[in-house]
Amino acid sequence: MRSHNHKPPHYSLLFFHLLSSLFLHSVTSKIHNVLKRGSSLSVEDGSDIITSPDGSFACGFRNEGGNAYWLAIWFTSSADRTVVWTANRDRPVNGKGSKLSLRKNGVMSLTDVDGKEVWYANITANNAQRAEVLDTGNLVLKDPQGEIIWQSFDYPTDTLLPSQTFTKSNKLIATRRKGSYYTGYYSFYFDNDNVMRLLYDGPEISSIYWPNLAFTLFQNGRTSYNSSRIASFDDIGRFLSSDLLQFNASDMGIGIKRRLTMDYDGNLRLHSLNSSSGSWSVSWAALSQNCNVHGLCGRNGICTYSPEPKCACPPGYEPSDPSDWNQGCKPTFKRTCPDSEQMKFVEIPNTDYFGFDLTQRNGPISVNACRDLCLQDCRCEAFSYRQIGTILCFTKSALFNGLQTQQFPGSIFLKLPSSVEASPTTVLHGSDALCETIAPTVSIGSPTMYNTMTKKVRWVLLYSFAFTVGAIESLIIASGLWFLCRKRSVPAKVEDGYRVILSHFRRFNYAELKKATDNFKEELGRGGSGIVYKGVLRDGRAVAVKRLGDMYQGEQEFWAEVSTIGKINHMNLVRMWGFCSEGRQRLLVYEYMENLSLDKLLFTSNFLGWKERFNVALRTARGLAYLHHECLEWVIHCDVKPENILLDSAFEPKITDFGLAKLSKRGGRGSNISRIRGTKGYMAPEWALNLTITAKVDVYSYGVVILELVRGVRLATWVVEDAEEQEVELTRFVSILKTKIQHREESWMEDIVDPRLKGQFNRFQAAALVEIGLACMEEDRSKRPTMDTVVQVLLESEAE
Repeated sequence: MRSHNHKPPHYSLLFFHLLSSLFLHSVTSKIHNVLKRGSSLSVEDGSDIITSPDGSFACGFRNEGGNAYWLAIWFTSSADRTVVWTANRDRPVNGKGSKLSLRKNGVMSLTDVDGKEVWYANITANNAQRAEVLDTGNLVLKDPQGEIIWQSFDYPTDTLLPSQTFTKSNKLIATRRKGSYYTGYYSFYFDNDNVMRLLYDGPEISSIYWPNLAFTLFQNGRTSYNSSRIASFDDIGRFLSSDLLQFNASDMGIGIKRRLTMDYDGNLRLHSLNSSSGSWSVSWAALSQNCNVHGLCGRNGICTYSPEPKCACPPGYEPSDPSDWNQGCKPTFKRTCPDSEQMKFVEIPNTDYFGFDLTQRNGPISVNACRDLCLQDCRCEAFSYRQIGTILCFTKSALFNGLQTQQFPGSIFLKLPSSVEASPTTVLHGSDALCETIAPTVSIGSPTMYNTMTKKVRWVLLYSFAFTVGAIESLIIASGLWFLCRKRSVPAKVEDGYRVILSHFRRFNYAELKKATDNFKEELGRGGSGIVYKGVLRDGRAVAVKRLGDMYQGEQEFWAEVSTIGKINHMNLVRMWGFCSEGRQRLLVYEYMENLSLDKLLFTSNFLGWKERFNVALRTARGLAYLHHECLEWVIHCDVKPENILLDSAFEPKITDFGLAKLSKRGGRGSNISRIRGTKGYMAPEWALNLTITAKVDVYSYGVVILELVRGVRLATWVVEDAEEQEVELTRFVSILKTKIQHREESWMEDIVDPRLKGQFNRFQAAALVEIGLACMEEDRSKRPTMDTVVQVLLESEAE
């Protein structure tokens, strides 16, 4: 008897499955894991591709409209199948008859419809057995033994992938525009001085725009003292280059697909893929404000924010090509030289054009005088007038790289024929006018209007300056509060550790310290803050007791501040064991340093060797970096000099006197230090200019110490000439040093480094120290590096 569950075969269903499997086999058979010798990919079948083993990448033909096709590698899981490499970016092939072949002679080539070779893999060997796409996105040719003899990773286009090495022979070159594969004008590359840069190389000009040209390499956190010229980033999103360029993805971690791309708009960005949506997000960018990209708006164009970057034409100009903002703007008038008619000037506030300066004037120059410089030169198309610390006047022979931003404290004044109407700004990219109001047109013979304009500029500059100072002070206060909050959030176990450390910190009575120092008998040194004596405590510890002057505050305030300093602990800071505050007596008790202060071993016959000097530079930088960036209380030393750098028995440096500025009378937490504190020759210019005191005063002083370590003599010396004190040796040394470096004298290093070393020093380290010293001593404190950056550079040099 038949079972009720048994059914006769459904022959039509079986036949359907058979046909389906045959059909699917005919399609999937064109998806290759390997392109074997003698095989090819056809442009006419979009399914004819090579895929990586994990399916993340595919290689085949891509079409972005029309009949043009490119051989490309792309992400298969991104929504737009993002291309990361193209073989023939400037020579697309026809949509019919074109193919990629791995010939029987071992050559992989791309041919057009007429059989003409458009591209081939450049290898000297002819034993290529197969082509594969690896899980990394690398298209490779392998020989019979499986060894890679050619790879696409050696020839990047606009994208770098994780584990792909970037060298001096590589460039990332952006596409011409979004959705295009053609070579554009922006590139990321290693320059001849071993530094990674971004370059605009357009039809009319070439201009480097990153790293920031206003700063030195060192201030940008880079170094040219390397010869390897190599960079890469890993699977978790960390990028590292031999010039010290280093950054991390904001979503750093495993399991995320990433690409570093030189984008069509001139910005270098790290993109991360959202695996669920297939969309990309930016996890790092070289430029936070894209209007800083050069060439973005072409000749005469101005890049502005509304709030996204857009291009606009200034008054008197119109778009050269409304469909292409890179073509810039053209004048609506005929420019002649000499000028054929009376000229006028139109002010565009908060705007500048980079480069092409005919003349530059610094100092007390009026806007009228700057205008006259432009009027007297028919080549002048505009002049820039601004005040950044001092008044600056630039006349311009051409208008490129225009930028309008509220943060720019100046204006550009366009030179136009009087007959030209100053119409509102014309928008190139976007529909809204970007400059809604234009300053009044000012004719040559209108002094009243110029006086009004000059007053306006002065008030704008005054408000800008006040805003900047307020912002800096707010930042300082916020930093202090952040560190205090950080202190309060310390875990309980860490707090227990602090209590253990502080158990050695105590309050001494005056009689106890008087006995320990044998009535202050043995003097170790003296300075502006007080005199230091050697002592021995009852438990046998050798100590240094500093007897402070009279400028320090009352007992309760002194106790509150000194207890905070007592918590600061770092291997390159002298340990404070305690204090004394009785009546007018204020004393601090420190650990004793066997080899005393740096000046006693650097400026005497018992000089330090090079290894010890470099170690002093590095460890001192670490101590200052800790004070500025890491310790529980934000501390500025204010008196960094060799006398305040002590050496223990192993010649390890430790900074002393830190926090004494904190003990001095202040107007309140976060306010300016109320009195000048420091030592002539080591003091930053802002002390004399009565500017807000920041950690950059320590950076300046450290720079002087660094140069003294290199030279081996006291550079911070002063003499009296014509009844005025003048800093002679340091100024002379820095001038000579810059001249030798500028003229690239071969023996400059031997002439500069302490002759007592008799040539026994590390040239790479010496060059790094000189570069650091000069950078730290920049008059403009915004150009000085932070101590964190100094430590990073020295650590790189230490390995040499």
